[in-house]
Order: sequence, then structure tokens, then C-alpha cells
Amino acid sequence: MTIKAVFFDMDGVLIDAKDWHYEALNQALRLFGMEISRQEHLQKFDGLPTKVKLKTLSNERGLPQGLHSFINSIKQQYTMDIVHQKCKPTFRHERALSILKSMDFKLAVCSNSIRNSVEVMMDKSNLSSYLDLMISTDDVNRTKPDPEMYLKAVEIFQLQPEECLILEDNENGIQAAKASGCHLLKIEEVTDVSFENIFSKINEINGVKI
Repeated sequence: MTIKAVFFDMDGVLIDAKDWHYEALNQALRLFGMEISRQEHLQKFDGLPTKVKLKTLSNERGLPQGLHSFINSIKQQYTMDIVHQKCKPTFRHERALSILKSMDFKLAVCSNSIRNSVEVMMDKSNLSSYLDLMISTDDVNRTKPDPEMYLKAVEIFQLQPEECLILEDNENGIQAAKASGCHLLKIEEVTDVSFENIFSKINEINGVKI
């Protein structure tokens, strides 16, 4: 079965935003005398929705549950401030999606961010026009590491999981990708996301020898 669709995680794959989320969350938490370390963020929180991060902080460090909604809302405001300052087009990513689109691959972003964040970041990075679909935490009941958003994308495109390739960078996303039954290309840095790397993986899956 040949690959017909490519699904991208957003943070750490198409957008180098891990530090933005870390900084924004800490800005919000500091209002209540709490902070998380960079190591903690990378090892425990990377790729998780803010709501899940706050639940973990309540369970492990006693953050009052009643503050979740306020902290979440403030954190999103801080994130958007950073996005408007720092989120810019990347030629490598525009080129990759543009060529894949011209080759008739279906393209989707599936992110553990809220829909507003996904739409703003994709617009500011000039990638929206290449995407057939954006799926956020607002569109599913269960976020990554559950595979629901990837399975939803497969269903919307009326494909089989083995016809889809997922690009993921963190453990929660990688678990979701594997559980979906789709193929996986693991990304270490956003610079790994190039047309050549993606197409090489597609050829490998399709059994094409170059």
C-alpha cells in the first residue's frame, strides 16, 4: 500500500515552539509562586496539553485545582504574545509542504495545542494554505499519547493507517503515532523536516530503491 497522506505534529516538528510553551507556562505559574525546571519540562511535560500539565502539578505539587482555568487562560495569552513576536515562515518547511501538496499528498497538522494556537502558528509560518486539515485538542476527546487525533485524520481522508506517514518528535506523540497503526518518521530537530527526508521515508515505506 502506498503513502497518500502526511501528518505533522506542530510543536517541535513544524514550529520550534517548545521553549515558548515552557516560558509561557512558567510566567503563568510564577504568579502563584510555582515554577517547573527545563529538565522537568523536557522529561515529563513535553508535548502534553496545558490542562494535563496542570493536573500533574496539582497531583504532585499541590497546585490548587481552582486555579487551573485562570492559569490556562493566562498561559495561552503569554504563548500568543511570544508567537506574534517569534513565529515566522521557514523556507525549508514551506518548500517541503509545497512540493508534497503538488504531488497530491493529503497534508494535516495534528497538535496537542488548542485550535487558536494551531491556526495562528500555521498562518504566521505561511503553512496554512498547504494543509487540508488541522486537528487540535478542541477536536478530540483524548489527546496524545492517545491516537484519537491521528485516527480521526485517517478517517476524514478516507484512508487506511498504513497509507499515512506521521512526523513526531516527543514521546507522547510517538506513542500516539505507533498506536494509530500509521508509519512514523521520528524528528529530532525542526531542521530534520525537509522534503528530502520525508520523501526518502515515503520511498522506503513504498519499497522504492533509489
